[in-house]
Formats: sequence, structure tokens, C-alpha cells
Amino acid sequence: MSNHQQLLIKAMTWDHPEEIPISVGCLPAMWLHYGDEMTRFAREYPDFLPQNRTPESVKKELSGRYKRGQWTDEWGCVWNNAHEGMDAIATGHPVPRREDVLSLEIPENRDGSLPHGLMYLRLLDLRGFEEAMLDFAEECGELQILIDKVLEYNCIQIECALPKTGEVMYFGDDLGMQKGLAIGALKWRKYMKPCFARMFGLARRAGKLVYLHTDGCIWEIMPDLQECGAAMLNPQIRANGLENLVRVCKGKIPINLDLDRQMYPFAAPSQLRGHVRECAEALWLPQGGLGLSVELNYEVPLENAAAILDELRAIKTYRG
Repeated sequence: MSNHQQLLIKAMTWDHPEEIPISVGCLPAMWLHYGDEMTRFAREYPDFLPQNRTPESVKKELSGRYKRGQWTDEWGCVWNNAHEGMDAIATGHPVPRREDVLSLEIPENRDGSLPHGLMYLRLLDLRGFEEAMLDFAEECGELQILIDKVLEYNCIQIECALPKTGEVMYFGDDLGMQKGLAIGALKWRKYMKPCFARMFGLARRAGKLVYLHTDGCIWEIMPDLQECGAAMLNPQIRANGLENLVRVCKGKIPINLDLDRQMYPFAAPSQLRGHVRECAEALWLPQGGLGLSVELNYEVPLENAAAILDELRAIKTYRG
């Protein structure tokens, strides 16, 4: 187990981590955009960035949704990608009519794959956003049928994944929009909370810690997600607001805070360093409950990326 993994587990179990666990990821598009500059940049930060990657190796590894062109997943959703190294969007929805839900069959895959967007977003990918929103608004019978089918498949895949999973099982599903939940907290609790409770319950009963990445404004349901069995959440700061996260989470719900990706390309390096420090100072507790997460993309100047990583180096040993 890596040192980062050990620190993250200590943070999510309130076990007094020696440092704040730091997660840094670079989208493939960043490697492709900066080329050899990115390779040199990574060498300056061996504590955060992989040393065995090159733009050439990244390009060879591209597959599925990160490769330019069209791709169809196991459910029949068609994904389109116009920018190599970025994630695709679902543009083809296999059950556009409610009656199509009745004949939809769950995929035959039994490979333990748990892709991002496996539950709530899957409903939107299958039906299309507008149709899915109408389903939730009108609470039609087909909605619960579709939910049950997606949940059944996810539970099968979780059971397949458990023997291959370490101490932490990772899930990802963006539940919020920029300013709230598209379906509202009440309907989320009615339709989605039982799904996450069942999925996370499978992992918990197998002795796993559950980590959930979820973008958007979700502070209203963070206690619900903890009740479902999530040991740590990975929320976005801009969508949720630092004050809300301090109020809802500090000392209560462990978070691996996704720092403000929307300011990375435009802020001055000094502003970025201040942002990193402000978040750590507001949320840190000696017993844990805090990690800091960064995702870099090709729009971020390397000078700004360096400011973020330099401040993360300085702040990881913060002790109040």
C-alpha cells in the first residue's frame, strides 16, 4: 500500500494522519497539449506526478471515452469525443421513449467494471437529460423500472469487483449541478438514496471503505451519503462553497476536497497559493477528515500548475 493510500485511509477513519493526503491528476489532454514540456514539468514534482509517463505513452493508452471519435458502451449509449484526451459526452440514448425502458436488458458484462456515472448519471445517459428530468418530475412507473435495472447491474458488477479490490472501493457519480440537485433533495432521497445504500452496503459488508467522487452542489445530501455508507466524499469547492463544507463536514464527514479547477487557468499564481492555504486552514483537524485533490487540464498554464503544487508541498504538513 502506498504512503498516499495509508494517509487517505487515516484521514477517512479519523486516525490522525501525519500529513494531509494530496491527490494530483492530469487529464491526458494536458500531456498531449504540452508534450515534452509536461514531461519536464512532471520531473520537478515526483511526489505528485508519475515519472514513467510521456506524451507518446499517454496517446497510446487512450481508449474509450478519452479517444477522439465515437464509442458505444455496454448499455448501448453512444459517446462522442471531439477533443482527444478529454472525456466524451453521451449523445445517443438507447431508451428515448418510456416504453423502451420495459424491453431494456441489463448488459452481460461481468468484469467488475465500475465506471464514473454508474447510477444517477447512467439514468440520464440512457434516457437523455430532458426525458430523465420529466421522468423524475412526473414520477412515472418506468422511472423505478429503469432504476431497478441499473441498480441490479451495478450490484452484480460490485460483487465481481470485490475480490479484486483493496481496502478502499472507489465510486464516482456526479449528483449535483452548479447550484444544486437537478431533481431536488427530496426526490434524490426517495429514488437515489436507497440505490447508494444498497451498493455501498455490499462494499461495507465485505469490509471495504467506500470513497465517492461526486461533482456539483451536493452539500444538502452529504450526510445522506454518509448514512448510505460513504467513508469519504470527494466534493468540489466552488459548487458547494467553503462555508457550507466547513459547516456540514468539518469534524463530521471526511472529504477529499477538489480544489477550484475553474480558477486554475485564470487566477494569478499568488491567488492560487492563497486558495490552497485557505482551504487547508479552514478544514484541517489533527484527527483527520481532510484530503486535498487537484485535477489539471491543458488550459492551466504550467506556471499556475507549479504554484498549486508548490503550495500543496508546503501545506501538506500543516498542523494548525
